[in-house]
Amino acid sequence: MSTITMQSTLFTIAEPNRFNIIELLKKKPRSVNELVKELNIGQPQVSRHLRILSEAGLVRVNRKAQQRIYSLEPKPFQELDAWFDSFSQLWEERLDQFESYLSNLERKE
Repeated sequence: MSTITMQSTLFTIAEPNRFNIIELLKKKPRSVNELVKELNIGQPQVSRHLRILSEAGLVRVNRKAQQRIYSLEPKPFQELDAWFDSFSQLWEERLDQFESYLSNLERKE
């Protein structure tokens, strides 16, 4: 995932209602009406947020008769996870260096 795409994804999910939609879809696919009931916001707002999430490639839509069922698109979230994991590795290395530094200080005392 490019830096611009990563920024766009983070910006998209930073909006509280979209974040809440993602949290609900993480549990199971849902229709717009289910999301409206869970979020306690209007159908037009939920539909707008779903359109934005869909355009960002974060959700996909499956038609089931007259309903549209929304679910998460896993790839962007896997890429975000890998990106966050790279920071985890960086901080582990820094903490190891800090631990070594503290050990050296203790030996000098």
